[in-house]
Amino acid sequence: MELNKLNQLYREVVLDHAEHPRHQGTVPDANCQMSMDNPTCGDELTVTIKVSPDQVITAIAFEGTGCTISQASASMMTSVVQDKTVDEALELAQIFSDAAIGKTVSKDQLNRLGDAQLLTSVMEFPARIKCATLAWWTLQRALLKESD
Repeated sequence: MELNKLNQLYREVVLDHAEHPRHQGTVPDANCQMSMDNPTCGDELTVTIKVSPDQVITAIAFEGTGCTISQASASMMTSVVQDKTVDEALELAQIFSDAAIGKTVSKDQLNRLGDAQLLTSVMEFPARIKCATLAWWTLQRALLKESD
C-alpha cells in the first residue's frame, strides 16, 4: 500500500475510534480497576474490568480525558482484549508497548493487535508514545494488581 493511502487509513481509523469510542464508560460490577495519567499532556484514564473466575475479561470499559491518540488507543485496546484471558491481554499489552517504543515485534504479533497496530507507528513521534501507551499500561497494572 502506498504511503499516502496508509497515512489516510491511519487518520481515518484513529479519528473513528476517538470520535466514536468503543467500550467507553464503566463496568458496574468490575472486580479490577486502575487509574493513570500522563502529566506531559494531561491525559487521564480509568479502566474498569470484569474478570471471570476462569480469568477471562468478560467486560472492559474506560473513562477519561485526553488527546485524540490516547482516547483512540483506549478504544482500540478495549476492543482487542474483550473476551481474552488475562494472560492473553497482558501479552497483547506487552506487544503494543514494545512496538510503540521501537522494539522488534513480528508481523504476526502486530496483526493480533487489530486496529491498534496502526498506533505503534507513534514511535516516530517520541512525545506521543505516552499518549498511545497509557491505556495499555493502565490495563497491565490493573490486571497485575488483580492477580496479586
